[in-house]
Amino acid sequence: MPDTPVSSTLGLDTMPDIPAPPLTAFGPLGPLGTAKPLRSVPAIRWRDDAASPSEEVLIEETPVALVFNLASHAVMMATPTDLHDFAVGFAITEELVQSADEITHVEEVRHAGGVDLQLTVSTARAEAIGQRSRRMAGRTGCGICGAEQVADVLKTLHQVRAGGPIHGQALHTALGALAERQTLNAAAGAVHAAAWAERDGTLRLVREDVGRHNALDKLIGALVRGATDPASGFVVVTSRASFEMVQKAAAFGAPLLAAISGPTALAVRVAEASGLTLVGFVRNGGHVVYTHPRRVIA
Repeated sequence: MPDTPVSSTLGLDTMPDIPAPPLTAFGPLGPLGTAKPLRSVPAIRWRDDAASPSEEVLIEETPVALVFNLASHAVMMATPTDLHDFAVGFAITEELVQSADEITHVEEVRHAGGVDLQLTVSTARAEAIGQRSRRMAGRTGCGICGAEQVADVLKTLHQVRAGGPIHGQALHTALGALAERQTLNAAAGAVHAAAWAERDGTLRLVREDVGRHNALDKLIGALVRGATDPASGFVVVTSRASFEMVQKAAAFGAPLLAAISGPTALAVRVAEASGLTLVGFVRNGGHVVYTHPRRVIA
């Protein structure tokens, strides 16, 4: 049997000779610390066995350093939007501060290597943070990257307030409306969202990020900064419900977390112990209530 060129096997010899768009048409790649959440790049788009040059919009991920009193605590990969909210939410859900009142100042410093979120706290609080500083980079959306010991992973089980009953239809109303509010995801895809809904399902606040944990931190930061009553609504997310997502929602005091996908077994145990109602697979007219079902009514 004669040898067949690999290019013929893959069909590359019949691929049309389409020049890639010049990179200069889209601007330079730029530094890591880009201030813009979206970037256009040249690509080849295929449809019905036909190829054509295209300009594709991608979501950015930028190194974001959380710095407390000039000492770096952690570096997370995040979308460079709503970073003040991210700083406050991260500090609270990571239990670095007990309330937003302990943060006296937040400054966003952008540079070629990324973004520094410089938070000012009391000297005593800064020393406590320094003792548990992770001082290493976290991957995109990772909720536990850099934790030094097992005890740092499972944090305090915050007990949530009772909260009022929520109709199951409100869960679907909220998630149904969320798609229209995801502007970054509509432009680029690959973007998670976390939203705050009133008990009737009306969306009041949406935050997006390439990382699901980051999106939730941004949402919680915005809710805390706006003095939102946790008992006034619930959280919806466009991702699975991992235990870190449950921990973060409970740290804020949200009585219910509704996810478009499913939870993990550990997430269910954490939600049960925290008194939080965890609902998964909220889609196609159905949902599954895993913990504290008294809050979800027909």
